[in-house]
Amino acid sequence: MGLEDDPFEWRATKNGQVMVARGGRTVTVLRGKAAAALLGKLTTADDEAAQQLLARATGHYRHVGRPKG
Repeated sequence: MGLEDDPFEWRATKNGQVMVARGGRTVTVLRGKAAAALLGKLTTADDEAAQQLLARATGHYRHVGRPKG
């Protein structure tokens, strides 16, 4: 199951946090400088780039694009 089948979702909160979810479950919550940096990148990124940024933010980038089996 790849990013196309099960993409990351994100939302910014009023207090500056960025909540990252996948499959309907919160994977991580970024705060402070990390949240501000990611939010700045996400606002200008296309869908594919945004998915890569979110994967990196959650630590799942090691699994992105890796063949199964």
